[in-house]
Amino acid sequence: MARRTGRRARLEDVHELALGMPHVTVVCGSADNPVYQVGGKSFVYFRNPRPDAFDPETGERYEDVIIFWVPTEEDKEALIQDPASPCFTTPHFDGHPSVLLRAKDLGKMSREELAEIVQDAWLSRASPTRARAWLRAQGLPTD
Repeated sequence: MARRTGRRARLEDVHELALGMPHVTVVCGSADNPVYQVGGKSFVYFRNPRPDAFDPETGERYEDVIIFWVPTEEDKEALIQDPASPCFTTPHFDGHPSVLLRAKDLGKMSREELAEIVQDAWLSRASPTRARAWLRAQGLPTD
């Protein structure tokens, strides 16, 4: 993840950025947690506390984990292996194209970095037609 300067990311940015992508719907998860979807496919969601993501010192389950889909396993590895990135994974997500991020760690990245993660998550789940249209609208290559 290329470090960018600028305002630090905040929790409300996750919601704003996800809702700012086209064709997004929000459904409620099992604990009324927001799940952002495009074409019925989740791309960002707030996870319920689970036994695989916990504080190693206290054993307490993390209550603030956000899941972001990623385009490829290589993208996932790049995010979780970058020492500047607060993204992580757990064995439960081995082989799953997503990264985890604690809400309390959002401030370790810029809003611009978070926007890139949200946009990549959306692109990884949107239909090819919607993805190409969005990329064209941004003036980005579509291949």
